[in-house]
Amino acid sequence: MSLAEQIARVKEKIAAAAREAGREPEAVTLVAATKVQTSDTIRQAIAAGITACGENRVQEMTAHLEENAYAGARLHFIGHRQTNKVRQWVGRVDLLESVDSARLLQAVEAQAARLDLVQDILLEVNVGGEASKSGVSPDEVPGLARQAMALPHVRLRGLMAIPPISPLPGANRPFFAKMYQLFVDIRREMSDNQCDIDCLSMGMSGDFEDAIAEGATLVRVGTALFGPRPPMHTAR
Repeated sequence: MSLAEQIARVKEKIAAAAREAGREPEAVTLVAATKVQTSDTIRQAIAAGITACGENRVQEMTAHLEENAYAGARLHFIGHRQTNKVRQWVGRVDLLESVDSARLLQAVEAQAARLDLVQDILLEVNVGGEASKSGVSPDEVPGLARQAMALPHVRLRGLMAIPPISPLPGANRPFFAKMYQLFVDIRREMSDNQCDIDCLSMGMSGDFEDAIAEGATLVRVGTALFGPRPPMHTAR
């Protein structure tokens, strides 16, 4: 199956899952997780209808930006962030999906202020309480959200989560449901602050349909589009 056919197939599944949940298909955006893909493959994906790409490695992202590989699509950064490298993605990505601490939040604010721009962000939530994953605990989200709302060069757009990996169908539904409730609660709490909270990023290749059923507005899909990841290589 060609890349264009794979993309069309995933989009059909997204639309079906949205309708099953009583939602409009347009309410869910497919973010192509382009980790280890070449610039040529990214261009092909965008030509086939991808409107948002998600990168999780700064080095790859930089190489693709230099080659204008993301032209025609929004760029999300979905990987681990280091506070001392904020210059490499603040102002270069449309949405920073993985802010997970007050320290990183302040670093993003400082760099965005230097560039005189407003950086859209999501707060990453460690919804499964896993020691191996980054993200704030659900209990810490309201406080960090209030901090973000007070910053002039950061625009809080919502939440992101990566639940525990499970081979069992539907196993992550409770985590997705918890994230949706947290999303609703945060949006309600911030409603008096002219907030722009409208993004809930959760769900990947193995569980995006369940995530949509529980309210996801962004699903990050890689393997279901591109197949198993190839070995690392230099972007071209």
